[in-house]
Parts: sequence; C-alpha cells; structure tokens
Amino acid sequence: MTAREISAFAAEEEERVLSLRPVLAPVHGKYGDHPHQVYDAWPAADPEAPLVLLLHGGYWRYDRMHLTPFAAWLSRQGFSVLLPGFRRSGGAGGYPETFDDIALIVDTLPQGRPYVLAGHCSGGHLALWCAARALLPTDSPWHTTSLPPAVLALAPITDLEATRRDRLSNDAALQLLGGAELFGGRLPYVDPLTLLKGPGTTDVRTVLLHGEVDEEVPLSQFADYAAVHGDLETVVLPGIGHYTLIEPDAPGAVAVAGTMRRLANEANEAKEAAAATGGAGTAESVETAETADGTEGHHGP
Repeated sequence: MTAREISAFAAEEEERVLSLRPVLAPVHGKYGDHPHQVYDAWPAADPEAPLVLLLHGGYWRYDRMHLTPFAAWLSRQGFSVLLPGFRRSGGAGGYPETFDDIALIVDTLPQGRPYVLAGHCSGGHLALWCAARALLPTDSPWHTTSLPPAVLALAPITDLEATRRDRLSNDAALQLLGGAELFGGRLPYVDPLTLLKGPGTTDVRTVLLHGEVDEEVPLSQFADYAAVHGDLETVVLPGIGHYTLIEPDAPGAVAVAGTMRRLANEANEAKEAAAATGGAGTAESVETAETADGTEGHHGP
C-alpha cells in the first residue's frame, strides 16, 4: 500500500508530535565535509552524565529537526545528547552514502566514551545495523569489531525485505537501496535481520521497544527480529503509538528515558570492569576512526 490508512488516534498523534517547534541546540559541529555531515549537541553540565547518540527516523528521507524537541527533553533528564544529520534517500544519500555517514558517526563522535546508541523508526534500523557491523564481510569498509556498547531501537525497521513487500512509506526501502534491480544484491550488507540469520546474535546489548498500537511500523517487524536475535530484550508498551515514544513528557518517552538510563549504567559498569582487568573499550577514539575511515573496502553491489 502506497497510501496509508490510519486511525484517528494515529493521525492525531502524528500531527501533535510532528508539529512541535524545533529546538535549537546549544552546540553544533561537523564530522565531515558534506553539508549534511553535521550534528547538534546538548552537553550535560556533569561530565559523567550518560551519553546518548540519537539517530532520527523519517524512513531515511527526512531531516533531524523533528527529533530536536525530544533530544532537548532528554538533556533535561540528565543525559548528554548527540543528534547527527546524515545524507538521506532522495537527495545526497541512500546506498552507500547513508551507511558511510552512520559508520563514521558511531566511529568518531563518542570519542571513546561509553554511550547508548538509540534510533527511532528508520533510525532504529540504522542503530541495529551498527550493532551488526561485525557480521559484515571483512572486506566491507563498514566492517568493524568496535561496536556500540548498547543499542536501544525504538519502533525500528528491522526487515528491509518486509518493508519492501509492504511498500511502507511509499516504497522507502526500494529508494534507500537504489531501486528494484539493485535491492537484492545490496540487502545482505544493510539489513539487520539478514545479517543476524546464522549468527543469531550481534553480541551487543540490545533492547527493542515498540508501542502496542503503532500504525507506522508493523509489530510483525519487531516479532520477526526478536525470533532471530537470541539474547534480545523486548519491551511492548500498551496503548502507545509510534510517535509518543519521542514526545517530551509523554508516557512512552518516559519509558524510553528510563531504559536509556539503565543501559547507560550497564555500559559504564562494563567499561569499569574492562579497565579493571586491562581490557579494551568498545568505542574507537576520534583519531583511530578517522584513520580507519581512509581505508579502501568493498561496499557490495
């Protein structure tokens, strides 16, 4: 279906949340030379505050402005928040540029700090893909064993094949991968569900959180991914739709913030334990990531 038929409840929720006034971040920066390779930051006064790296949704097409109210709200809950832009479908991005940017973001912006990688809708897809990068072929430039400490996927797209089959958001998955002729060859490099089949885990602490009455992303995507990922934590929030997960002060957003804090505490404890035993952390430094970004590799078709 190319035109969505949604309930009055879902329509009102979407209008209410997406009409929120964008919030200007106190800090802005660049992680690359392209105009879309920028980020907004809400640094906490406490240098030990948990860090959240937030990937916006919009079916890989829309910009990050709709997520700025949520990012600003998270900062008021005691988090340091990074909200990056990236090249998107329908413009400068799609395959491979969107994935080049996301890999660069997670490899550089945390600067070695423990963090929670969180994403909403298609941003959830990108977060889950980041968790699965160690499962990529070793000659892929996106392959790495330096993975996010924790991933929180909010109402995520987990299955690009199903997204294509159901023609979600006017064939957004086809647009992302460059059309029907290229879709099948590119799918194994960027689809979280496909990458998981066989290994059964990414070995990254991962939570999937979905609203029970979400009409934007089918709950079947949630269930299908959960059936394959053996050590996944899943949360379904009764009476919650797609957009209230990112609506400041809404019950869904409060649940999201609580889960973020729990994952951040776990990530900090893991880093402290690794330091005590002489182990390495999971995040690369900026210098290491920038050097690694210059290497050649094979994206796929």
